[in-house]
Amino acid sequence: MTFAHPSEKGRPGRLGRFDKLAELASNFTSSAPFSLLCILLVAGFVTVHLAHLPLEWQHLAGDAMAAVSLLLLALLKNSERRAEHAIQRKLDAIASALRDQQEGEVGTAHRDLEEAIGIEDQE
Repeated sequence: MTFAHPSEKGRPGRLGRFDKLAELASNFTSSAPFSLLCILLVAGFVTVHLAHLPLEWQHLAGDAMAAVSLLLLALLKNSERRAEHAIQRKLDAIASALRDQQEGEVGTAHRDLEEAIGIEDQE
């Protein structure tokens, strides 16, 4: 097992199974249905406590909220790391292109820059 950054594994621009799952989960957690689910979960938690239901029910409600919180934390961290890596890749490409331009060379750095910032996608 290695502790390399997930975005550094495999080929650039290609998502693995975990990355695809994390992307789908990230899209779902930023949607209105998930917000409604969270509101219902919190309402259920409050209802269980206000109704003075048995301690097992209170623990179940608390455990459900803790599990959702932990999953959201993991998704947030994954999304943060992917964004951080994408920004660093773009900055590296810009720096390389500027260095090549100062040296009067036009080479692979400009192609890497175009790929990093997605110029071809904007056309």
